[in-house]
Amino acid sequence: MLLVNASGMIQYMNSSAQSLFSTSLRQAEGQSISTLFLRAEHLVNALNKTVTESSCFTERGVEITLSNPVKRIRVDCTFSPFSDEHFRSSALIEMRRVDRMLRIEREERRLAQQNAVKQLVRGLAHEVKNPLGGLRGAAQLLERELESADLKEFTDIIIGEADRLQQLVDDMLGPNQLPRRAKVNIHQVLERVRNLVEIEFGNQTRFVRDYDPSIPEITADKDRLIQAVLNVVRNAVQAINEAGRVIIKTRTLRKFTLGNHCFRLVLKIEIRDNGPGIPEDIADQIFYPMVTSKVTGSGLGLAITQTIVGQHDGLIECVSEPGDTTFTILLPFSDADLSTNGE
Repeated sequence: MLLVNASGMIQYMNSSAQSLFSTSLRQAEGQSISTLFLRAEHLVNALNKTVTESSCFTERGVEITLSNPVKRIRVDCTFSPFSDEHFRSSALIEMRRVDRMLRIEREERRLAQQNAVKQLVRGLAHEVKNPLGGLRGAAQLLERELESADLKEFTDIIIGEADRLQQLVDDMLGPNQLPRRAKVNIHQVLERVRNLVEIEFGNQTRFVRDYDPSIPEITADKDRLIQAVLNVVRNAVQAINEAGRVIIKTRTLRKFTLGNHCFRLVLKIEIRDNGPGIPEDIADQIFYPMVTSKVTGSGLGLAITQTIVGQHDGLIECVSEPGDTTFTILLPFSDADLSTNGE
């Protein structure tokens, strides 16, 4: 809660507001409310309306950008006129963060969509694999009966294409075996990915590494994590030009909720690029199989990444706009991880 006068000067902040804006009442008192935000025109206009009209109103889901540290949050705002012998022509602003609730709803919706897509793909795979097996077997029998090498060339094509379609269906299903978990240093995984991408694309990409060296080891399947992160980093490199850069950042989040479970500690991996961004028409479908904006892409990389992250009880999210695309991978630490590392 904040108390602001008609000139936009802060007169009071409760402890929750001080925590949200990373400042103390002593520092903020007498300062303009605009110092708390990068863009505060909307709030100033709402404040003026409250003071001049002496009326209460609420705006829901307002996105604001904090100035210290710079981050965007979404809040429900209630503006109320306030007046007594000390504070006249003032407004009381109550902000309630709704990021967490919206994020949980978005996670649940995404997990439901993921499960629906998996069921669809499994059904499709079953319907495709059976005739493919018959087609391949018939081609092999026919090949044995043919004497002409020229004709056998055609059966080889049939068998080869059947195998290719079989592999495509398997790729759509993603890894179907349980992860082989062991203690993993996440920074070794990220460095392996960076080296692989530099070998593949040369040194044209500028990587910026922002690692937290205090992050403990996590129990995971190292090879699958490499594949999951490699799919995202490769997409980022392909999206930028020679002047682009990719930021790889690691942090931890304490008491963080994934799905319906609150974990003591969660690993956060951010992969951020300054490319053109993801087209709006596919932004909500990028984790579906066969969805891609690349002419030569298969549209399976991010779907496989999501499957791998899901096998580790984690979540992958994406926020994109022109010039700034961020993929965030969230992986929970188990209680065994934390006890082993002395957490």
